[in-house]
Amino acid sequence: MSNIRHMIHGLTRDIGFPVRRLLPAAAARTVGPFVFFDHMGPVEFDAGTTEGDVRPHPHIGLATVTYLFSGAMMHRDSLGVVQRITPGAVNWMSAGRGIVHSERIPDDIREQKVPVHGLQMWVALPADEEICDPLFRHYASEEMPTAQVGGARLHVLAGSAFGVSSPVVTSSPTLYVAGSTQDGAELEIPADVTERAVYVVKGEVTLDGERLEAGTLAILEPGAAVVLKAVGETVFMLLGGEPLDGPRFVWWNFVATSKDKIEAAKEAWNNRNKEVFPDIPGETEWIPLPVH
Repeated sequence: MSNIRHMIHGLTRDIGFPVRRLLPAAAARTVGPFVFFDHMGPVEFDAGTTEGDVRPHPHIGLATVTYLFSGAMMHRDSLGVVQRITPGAVNWMSAGRGIVHSERIPDDIREQKVPVHGLQMWVALPADEEICDPLFRHYASEEMPTAQVGGARLHVLAGSAFGVSSPVVTSSPTLYVAGSTQDGAELEIPADVTERAVYVVKGEVTLDGERLEAGTLAILEPGAAVVLKAVGETVFMLLGGEPLDGPRFVWWNFVATSKDKIEAAKEAWNNRNKEVFPDIPGETEWIPLPVH
């Protein structure tokens, strides 16, 4: 019997640059606390343009987790944080009751034609924290612990895995690991986390002999260890954690335990309520609510 519950191939969307959206999906809306998963790039952006810039936009009820393989992005938010996001670092922004941020492509990345390639995740906050004060935490790449297990090199980004623990502060039990392997390397994925998924960023793997191509998210059956084997050089992610403490509503950039909270956030953003969604210092743009 297969230990893969669902195979999700995602849909490619154009948000000013191509992204593959894996979560939410019809087969599974969440994996542990993860409610949103975009794989962006790799893509090069032209100098002297704003292609790829994500203009100021609001969030509630979630934490954004940005992780890059190449390139860079410049984060700015309504807390006044300005942070260059670079490969291997973890950037954890907890929106709580409301935050506004932008992510722009730095000029040097455009001019040098460095491909921007990475993952953008959203983690739903626990119900008792969804209206907490917003915060932003940056963890440099060298702060992230690594483990060498057989032929796999693992970068533990959140939670504890393979004998090491990440310094990243999370609001609920979370597992997030970046891995790379050489051809033929094997890695046993333990069953010590209730909900788990494997995503292949580059290359190809097998899970208990079942092939998984790049761009595929495999959600694993709980309670069973699974053996990952690399077919050629691969880059993959392991994500999951404990199940959410209840269902979530997701609309545009808002995540909440009730539709009323979503409606209140829509009204606050539409009315330019600065108490809920303050301005970002140095930013002047504003994106209206989508019509849908």
